[in-house]
Amino acid sequence: MISSRVLAIAAAAAVLCLSGVVSASAAPTVNTLDVPVKPKAVPAAPADNPACVYTKAVPADRFKGLPSFDPVKAAKPYTARLVTDQGLITFQALTDKAPCTTNSFRFLAEHNYYDLTHCHRLVTQRIFVLQCGDPTGTGSGGPGYSFPDENLTGATYPAGTVAMANAGPSTNGSQFFFCTEDTKLSPNYTPFGRVTGGQDVLRKIAAGGEDDQNSTGDGFPTLPVDILHVQISPR
Repeated sequence: MISSRVLAIAAAAAVLCLSGVVSASAAPTVNTLDVPVKPKAVPAAPADNPACVYTKAVPADRFKGLPSFDPVKAAKPYTARLVTDQGLITFQALTDKAPCTTNSFRFLAEHNYYDLTHCHRLVTQRIFVLQCGDPTGTGSGGPGYSFPDENLTGATYPAGTVAMANAGPSTNGSQFFFCTEDTKLSPNYTPFGRVTGGQDVLRKIAAGGEDDQNSTGDGFPTLPVDILHVQISPR
């Protein structure tokens, strides 16, 4: 997650550290035959997508266990529908580019992890993001595990990007952010989705402003953004 302290520093340099962006969420087959079977080749993980391992970490808020990772299942496209009290926001998961991240988001959503949580941070100067995914609403909560960064080579953050907040390399958990406008960030935050509906909702939230509790242009959204439910459906 992107820590508020890190984000403040990054924002001052026109760069966002989201957990900082935003503050601080798989079974072997058994050969039952006597005849040896050549195992299917498993492609090596590309440098930009290291092996997907979910490692126990603290904090463990609303702990749902550790996700399993099945590369075949993780590659299946899906759409996430976030029902909020400000309107519906949908995004297409980039399962082909960030399978470990999208697998984690699907796992948490399907276990109702994000239900009845709120987006706790809005940044409207220098960087333009709405940060969500912390069940404690403090910016320091997490799901009880972390996982590696992905899809960072050449990463950019135009309006409609959905990316992971973090507190440093490979500290991803449950927190994520939406880019409400085109935003310039260092390629340190895994992009894992693209908004397909509800960008107008995000612009409305951003236009409502925030309370500057972290710094000028960085605080709690004036328009409360409560996530009522996240629905995952095939594309």
